Order: sequence, then C-alpha cells, then structure tokens
Amino acid sequence: MRFSTVVAALLPVGAALAQQTITVKVGENGTLTYNPNSVTAQNGDTIQFQFLSKNHTVTQSTFAAPCSNITDGNGLVTGVDSGFQFVQPNATQFPVWSITINNASTPLWFYCRQAQHCQAGMVFAVNPTQEKSYDAFKANAAVSNAVNGSPQSGTSGTSSGTSSGTSGSNSTGTTGTGTTGGSAPAGGNGASAVSTGSTSGTTPTPGVTDGNTNTTNAAGAVQYGAGAMFMTLTGLSLGLLL
Repeated sequence: MRFSTVVAALLPVGAALAQQTITVKVGENGTLTYNPNSVTAQNGDTIQFQFLSKNHTVTQSTFAAPCSNITDGNGLVTGVDSGFQFVQPNATQFPVWSITINNASTPLWFYCRQAQHCQAGMVFAVNPTQEKSYDAFKANAAVSNAVNGSPQSGTSGTSSGTSSGTSGSNSTGTTGTGTTGGSAPAGGNGASAVSTGSTSGTTPTPGVTDGNTNTTNAAGAVQYGAGAMFMTLTGLSLGLLL
C-alpha cells in the first residue's frame, strides 16, 4: 500500500521531468525565417521563440489560410499572437515569447504577419503530418493574398490584425506569458503561450489563457507580462522600414 502510494505520488513528477523546452530563433541573422521552421512536440512541452532581429510576430493561422489570423464568426481574432516584437539593430537583449503544447495530436500553424513576410516563407509548424506537411503549408503561404493577417480583395487594401497589445479569447489551445509582446485572444488551439525577455508586455491569445483567463484553443492558456504593448503599437509603422 505504501509502495503504491509513493509510486502514484512520483508519477506527476516524472511527467513534469519529461517535458522539454524547444527553442526557435525568429529572424536569425536578419533573415525571414523561424529556425527550425518545424518541430515535433509533446503535451506539456514549451516552445520558446527568441526574436533576434527586425520586427516580427508569431501568429497562429490555419493550414488552409497560412497568412490569415484565426477569427470567429464575428471576425474577432481567436488565435495566438505574440504581437510585433521590434529588435533594435544593436540589441544585446531580445524578446522571448513561448507557448506550451496542450494537444499534441493537433498540428499548429504559425506565420509572421509583417507585410509580406508570410508569402516570403516565414511560416512555422508544430507537429505537421504527412497529409498536411510543412512544405505544403509553405507553398500555400506563397500564393496567399493576405496582408498583415487579413485577406485582401485586390492589389491594395487595409491591414487588420494589427498588434494592439490586447485580444479576446478563443479556442486555440495555447497559453503564454511574456514580457515583450502584444496581446492575443484566448481560445482552444492546443497550445499555451508564455513570453519573457528583456522587455515586458502583454500577450494573451486565442486558444490560450492570458494568465487571468482560461480558454479552449487546443493550444492552451496564455499568461502575459505587463509592459511591451508599446512594441505592438509601433509594430506596423516600424515594420514599414524593415
């Protein structure tokens, strides 16, 4: 009986120790890339995004619409979004934003919503499958007409899905906290997001819990810091220079 009790008590500890942190470098060496561009993760694993240059985002999308924000029937963004993370040219400290995987059986898709970065190949996948591969996702992105996360009806248009630093909640399944991000709605997308780094900010997202709210985005819950919202407010204007 005592032995069984001890084993039962140790099981949660073993599960925690099995979790890992996967590092993804965003914009390394000034490139429009996530490195690596695709990862395999298990439930409880954390994916940490390190923003190393320019002004990028990690924004959740879908396989069918790689360069568009996930929205609900009312057009409200429900996917996870780091917000714009501006990095000074001579920076020595860098923004960090993370998500925790809550539903490893569901592939997750992300892109940078700065200008045409998505179409240029700046996309990222978690647990892609043979049917829905990273290469196919990237190919879909290359022919997307979306700009800054919003589908466009012509050659010109306005961009929505800016990084305002606040968002609602949805079902993306991600959770996160951080010091350098905008904010995203929370939902149930199978992952949860957390951002930490040299600057502080809020980054709730759809399918995540914002640290105060629980959502059901298959991504998890998002907890966010408090301070770097200014980065998202300047994201688009600064992005025009990048």
